[in-house]
Amino acid sequence: FLSVFLFFSRSSARFVAPLGCLVSRQKHTLPDLPYDYAALEPHINAEIMQLHHSKHHATYVNNLNVVEEKYKEALAKGDVTAQVSLQPALKFNGGGHINHSIFWTNLSPNGGGEPKGELMEAIKRDFGSFANFKEKLTAVSVGVQGSGWGWLGYNKEQGRLQIAACANQDPLQGTTGLIPLLGIDVWEHAYYLQYKNVRPDYLKAIWNVINWENVSSRYATSKK
Repeated sequence: FLSVFLFFSRSSARFVAPLGCLVSRQKHTLPDLPYDYAALEPHINAEIMQLHHSKHHATYVNNLNVVEEKYKEALAKGDVTAQVSLQPALKFNGGGHINHSIFWTNLSPNGGGEPKGELMEAIKRDFGSFANFKEKLTAVSVGVQGSGWGWLGYNKEQGRLQIAACANQDPLQGTTGLIPLLGIDVWEHAYYLQYKNVRPDYLKAIWNVINWENVSSRYATSKK
């Protein structure tokens, strides 16, 4: 249960050490968006993006830094009970930081349409068609009970794409082993101000801003 945690963002990669090994690290920081808050309108409005990025993601980053400091102290004291008790907060806030760092790059004001090249061929191979893939990922995301994420991931052992859902802020790779390619945030804070409680409308809209270049790049990297 006690393990090495690796959390990463576009700007950094840092470790939380296992028992008996303390690693110096810098604090996690909130990554900048590669576009303005209003850039995804009308599909996702500026108010949602600002709150989602500058408040929600920032909270995960801040809390992650706090819990890592407490974990470091527990390691130094050899307090295994404290280390175990901190694991849920580490998973939740670390997962929130990982998931959102991927999410922002999965979106683009120049997004939408369909992927090309190797990713498109893999989608056709593993799902039959792009339309079928889109329908399946949408259905999985709509079906998340409460808060969570819908994901397109890559199963490196089997060499194929898979769709999965994760509850809360559970990180895809850390909980399923799948390499995350495309994540859709279905927490209410991602859409409620614009789409109220109608999650399917949000999911219909988000396909218009999916950054397939980024997803394709992630896919190419995942196979190495």
